[in-house]
Amino acid sequence: MRPQIVFLPGLLCDATVFAHQIAGLGVDADIAVADFSRAASIEEMARIALGLFTKPATFVGFSMGGRAALKAVEIAPERVARLCLMDTGAAPARDNEAEARQAMIDYAYRNGMTALAGHWLPRMLHEAREKDAALLAPLTEMVERATPELHERQILALLHRPDARPVLPKIACPTLVMVGRQDRWSPLAQHEELAAVIPGAELAVIEDAGHFACFERPEAVTAALRAWLGLNRKEAA
Repeated sequence: MRPQIVFLPGLLCDATVFAHQIAGLGVDADIAVADFSRAASIEEMARIALGLFTKPATFVGFSMGGRAALKAVEIAPERVARLCLMDTGAAPARDNEAEARQAMIDYAYRNGMTALAGHWLPRMLHEAREKDAALLAPLTEMVERATPELHERQILALLHRPDARPVLPKIACPTLVMVGRQDRWSPLAQHEELAAVIPGAELAVIEDAGHFACFERPEAVTAALRAWLGLNRKEAA
């Protein structure tokens, strides 16, 4: 039977960031991408993702989506057959996080989404790619499809995110923790800690990649997912 895979996107993200993985895995699996555009909490995002398939599925959560995937495991562990946590974390908001997040909310309302993309996206990439126009163009278009209101909802959801650390040692499904080695937002050490606490978790480090590893180094991420899922056919072009 074909496996079912749910991709859970990050802040201001949609299927764009998973384009290569959807193509590369879709030849052997049924794919769904969760739409968090109207969700106002991490729990609501988790329930949206859980509603996409009726049978247990593989959850691949990127950044904010990783936190939603952890909440899905907590809510309905029997519905998550496998779990991939990608460039994400499990801790609640830091003491000084609200001020910085509010500044981003204000920036989007004041300057618009194109300006927000130019301000935010480069820092999410490998330092050497901050001015890579070909890479930034589709990501900028993705952010431009969002609104300041959507951005605010998701930022507030992140600020009020639950502490998922108690969930980690209870995870019973096969788990892959994946991170770009040069991720400046969710660093490698954070993922090493996740992998150390989750029973039997594997750690995959994507070389030459920042926070958007799935988009910066799409072939490497797709290959890692195919190997972990046991999909050994040649990757789709």
